[in-house]
Amino acid sequence: MPRPDRLFALIEMLRDGRLHRAEDLARRLDVSVRTIYRDMDRLVASGVPIAGERGLGYAATAAVTLPPLNLTADECAALQQALDGLGDDLVAIGLRAKFTVALGGPLPGWALDAHPFSQVARGFQHVATVRAAVRARQKLRLTGADGDRVIRPLALDYWGRLWVVTCWCDSTQQFARLRLDRADSLVPQPQLFVDEPGRMLADYLGQA
Repeated sequence: MPRPDRLFALIEMLRDGRLHRAEDLARRLDVSVRTIYRDMDRLVASGVPIAGERGLGYAATAAVTLPPLNLTADECAALQQALDGLGDDLVAIGLRAKFTVALGGPLPGWALDAHPFSQVARGFQHVATVRAAVRARQKLRLTGADGDRVIRPLALDYWGRLWVVTCWCDSTQQFARLRLDRADSLVPQPQLFVDEPGRMLADYLGQA
């Protein structure tokens, strides 16, 4: 399994919030424990919110605390998106510095050079389209490394600059979690969708 795919698989395993031992992760991915340790170090360095250490286990954390505010992962993603839009503007640089001081470290996703996914910037261009489609309940045609498929976007997740859409795939007739950096295009379709038993976000979450 290529390293980027293995790292994504690790994020998927950890997102349940439970503690996972390195030995169990290594067994599920058919790699050595040493490889898991290296992968975890890389994910942490890239800004993915992971708590734990070698010998004890690892878990994804759900929120970042910023006194006197509590920022959820979605709010951190929105803040990061806004600052990305400013680029190297002096205001953005100042805001990053202030948040870094308040947090005692950077927000998830700011360690760009350390990020293990080489094409993460590609995913950012699709965020607005997917977010609008989730709100409007509009189908999307996705083309790219995951094939040509029509999806019903149900939720948009953000992990250390890695954007993932949880969806029902009309083409495969099953749920899927697709990385936006693997998509070449995401085109809104004229069809809207409604809640159907077995195809809703609650149904997907109930499988976990």
